[in-house]
Amino acid sequence: MGPEFIILLLVIVTALAFDFTNGFHDTGNAMATSIATGALKPKAAVALSAVLNLVGAFLSVEVALTVTNAVINIQGKDGAPKPEFLANNGEQLLMIVLAGLVGGILWNLLTWLLGLPSSSSHALFGGLIGSAIAALGFAGVNWQGDGTKLGGVVGKVILPALVSPIIAGIVAGIGTWLIYKITASVADRYKENGFRWGQIGSASLVSLAHGTNDAQKTMGVITLALIAAGQWHSTTGVPLWVKLACAFAIALGTYLGGWRIIRTLGKGLVEITSPQGMAAESASAATILVSSHLGFALSTTHVATGSILGTGLGKPGAQVRWGVAGRMVLAWMITLPAAGLVGALTYWIGSTISGLAGALVVFAILVAFSVYMYIRSRRSAVDHNSVNDEWDDAPAAPAAERQTASV
Repeated sequence: MGPEFIILLLVIVTALAFDFTNGFHDTGNAMATSIATGALKPKAAVALSAVLNLVGAFLSVEVALTVTNAVINIQGKDGAPKPEFLANNGEQLLMIVLAGLVGGILWNLLTWLLGLPSSSSHALFGGLIGSAIAALGFAGVNWQGDGTKLGGVVGKVILPALVSPIIAGIVAGIGTWLIYKITASVADRYKENGFRWGQIGSASLVSLAHGTNDAQKTMGVITLALIAAGQWHSTTGVPLWVKLACAFAIALGTYLGGWRIIRTLGKGLVEITSPQGMAAESASAATILVSSHLGFALSTTHVATGSILGTGLGKPGAQVRWGVAGRMVLAWMITLPAAGLVGALTYWIGSTISGLAGALVVFAILVAFSVYMYIRSRRSAVDHNSVNDEWDDAPAAPAAERQTASV
């Protein structure tokens, strides 16, 4: 078992760790509104979301192929690494993927710690782009695909990031307005109860859609690493064991529940009602499923947030906390460059040491910072018991005041 194979194993483990953080970071995209309105109990919501994420991961591979082929420019049309990018028997290319994953994971954990629903997808892409530029220059990034259609980072990542939350917000806003217009004569108690049942269905659809989009991003990264190591040569498929491992990793992360982010989405943006929740989830699911079919690696966080804001604008008299929304948008804007910077720095550290030793140092940096942020999070724990507490912009209660605390 040579050094390159051990580095490949480190990349795979790190990729699955990212998939796990993606799961608990994005649970709120599907279930925050259902939890906030009481349509589902917190634990039941994350369990349902985990199962549907698992199922959704097997429904398509279009997004996985986008990540494999449209971000880092290392393979030719035959699926083999380009000769001009090979160095140290592929170890350099594996270090690019490893450093990019570290950038994505650390940004995910930092924004989770702060309770900010930033994009796991853009954290991953930012990390990979940063490490690729540090290693190979700007030619190492596939900016525009083959030039004949919307492809590469610009067409498959950046453009959907700008457009998808706007579309989802418009659809959710119009849907909310129509719902309240049509049901104006229906008593509130019947309206709320009926739409809570509708929320369960629409939230389930979002979870299924999330699996078709986000679980596949890690599939694409692992496939990219296998290509870099010369272990896989197809640009049109993903190994079955990769699908299985990624599906279970994101499902496990989803089940643990990202309570901090669920709280921000469910209580921090809009005081949401069941009709609004159903409109938001339906708009999110439609946007994500269409994008997955087209192979657009969009941010489900951006879509869910745009939908929730749209419902606030669509309901007459609803309160939107624009200060919270502004902090989230700021996090969105800096996610790609911040994760890219971490990916570039991590690659520089690993390549300076070089070889297996460099990869082990990079992995150790990831573990050390991850443990620190987890310990730091325990000072103000948010769990399934406190996720629906009234929003007051104050820090959450100390962990000692909670009987239980989980991710």
